[in-house]
Amino acid sequence: MEEETEKKKGKIMGKIKKNPWIFVTITLAIITLILLISNFSGLITGKTISKKEAGEMLLNFYEQSGVQGLKLVSVDEVSGLYQVVFEYEGNLVPIYISKDGNLMGPLSALPDSASSTDSGSQYQSSIPKSDKPKVELFVMSYCPYGTQAEKGIIPAVKTLGNSIDFKIRFVYYAMHGEKEVTENLREYCIQKIAPNKFLDYMTCFLEGDGVIDETYGLIMNGNDVDYCLAQVGIDTDALENCMAEADKEYSVTENLESGATYPRFNVDLELNEEYGVQGSPTLVINGNIVSSGRDPASYLDIICQAFTDAPEECSEVLSSDVPNAYFGWGGTGSSTSAQCA
Repeated sequence: MEEETEKKKGKIMGKIKKNPWIFVTITLAIITLILLISNFSGLITGKTISKKEAGEMLLNFYEQSGVQGLKLVSVDEVSGLYQVVFEYEGNLVPIYISKDGNLMGPLSALPDSASSTDSGSQYQSSIPKSDKPKVELFVMSYCPYGTQAEKGIIPAVKTLGNSIDFKIRFVYYAMHGEKEVTENLREYCIQKIAPNKFLDYMTCFLEGDGVIDETYGLIMNGNDVDYCLAQVGIDTDALENCMAEADKEYSVTENLESGATYPRFNVDLELNEEYGVQGSPTLVINGNIVSSGRDPASYLDIICQAFTDAPEECSEVLSSDVPNAYFGWGGTGSSTSAQCA
């Protein structure tokens, strides 16, 4: 009996070594169960806590509970909760905590009123078919999950070429400051004035500038824009004119300077409203929001489901490795449904 038990332990440990997220998932699940039973005692504050306090509270709590190697990446407000994102061995995992510190855990463990904010609730189960599928990926240009999705979908889009109508669209608000607003506008205009060069520009931009953040060990910035524009041969005069016109038409600078925490970015506002976009990234195929893994193989598969008659390119074998979030084409991340929202 002891020998059998030891064999089982060995098999489990082998799986954990191959996939360290098994350990993290099991640990978080056990901790969450304990918290649910104990009504999250020890975290209850009775007052509204700040983003910084929420992040530090969760990090300290998980470390004290035996989860080591977590790094705090970001804390954002998401539908009345704090979304605290941790990085572990190159993977990102979001944990949620109420603003008074009374409830915390994976979103699925929180009450129905909280879990209804999960982006998965908006997904459609079927995709309308067409001869040339319309594929739209809504992002914020500096959202880590948006860059992750872009790096995953670009190989699939390049494989399918002109057999699909692909566009990068933009969520109707910005969460990452002036640099994001400017880059959103730039990408919008490159698609408009030089659509055939857009994917090459994005491939360059998403490479990142090689600057590693000392705290998180992740590439935090896009590649040098002027370098990328020159590399792919974008007419910078035409680009500046387009950006100036779009700025005026959609009140981009005016909204940026309004003082709003998350200024509006209205370039694709009507489409956001039509589809019910709630965050970055959101994938829309033939007018329906759909769920997909963020690796090239998953994106190719989900897009090919939208063809009336799938082309031979749909049989191509693409990588099933999920890209890292943030910038840089190296490394792999976890399969995640997290959004900037």
